[in-house]
Amino acid sequence: MAEETVQTTAKEAEKESGREFEIVREFEVGATPEEVWAAITTGTGGYLWPAPPPEPRVGGAGPFGSTVTAWDPPHRYTNRNENTGRPAQPLNQLDYTIEPRDGGRRAWVRYVHSGIFTDNWDNQYDGANRHTDFYLHTLREYLAHFAPRPVAFTTLNGPEESTASDAFAAVGRALGLTGETAVGARVTVRGPREFEAVLDYRDPYFIGLRTDDALIRFFGRNHWGAPVGISVHDFAPDADAKETETAWQDWLNGVFCPS
Repeated sequence: MAEETVQTTAKEAEKESGREFEIVREFEVGATPEEVWAAITTGTGGYLWPAPPPEPRVGGAGPFGSTVTAWDPPHRYTNRNENTGRPAQPLNQLDYTIEPRDGGRRAWVRYVHSGIFTDNWDNQYDGANRHTDFYLHTLREYLAHFAPRPVAFTTLNGPEESTASDAFAAVGRALGLTGETAVGARVTVRGPREFEAVLDYRDPYFIGLRTDDALIRFFGRNHWGAPVGISVHDFAPDADAKETETAWQDWLNGVFCPS
């Protein structure tokens, strides 16, 4: 994995309907620009979540009600949503710039997430900012280990009890992780069943596990007043998203509401 260069900025301009924000990340990845482009525009759920692919033209329909405002494969893609349906975030824009490196064998990516938050700005910005690092790390893991394999995607949330301040620490303990378990370690995970995985990401807010066939992501959204979440990107040929959801939902419920 390439070392990541991180730049983060926040615009705090006052607007009548809220305050602007801007989150910027730049990194290199060991994939071609075409491979990065496919990952961010096909909407498969390989690293984020399934979404309708954008209509391939400026002015075309983008995912979740957005509009494509830049379309230059495989170099520039922007979608903008001015009617998100979320009063707390009336404007949302995602912008990707991709440039070749090392004769096109690698890619440099600049990602900019901007828009407006109207309520509880600091909390919303903090959540979006920290999620960005985890999502883009998952993109790099997907490109390095799984692209372009078909995926079965699952996402779920914990019970109300998982909004407690110490909830995410409880998830780590339930998985069998200790305070000394470092990123890069191969671990025996106590999930719905016991399995081996690489701990590919860990901080107080997120945990990432990678197996030979899956990326399993844990979200400590209790830090922002929401339940703990899990998503599973399963690339096994016989993956069953519903079966995976049931197994992990039962496990997560059991962490906080043991019978």
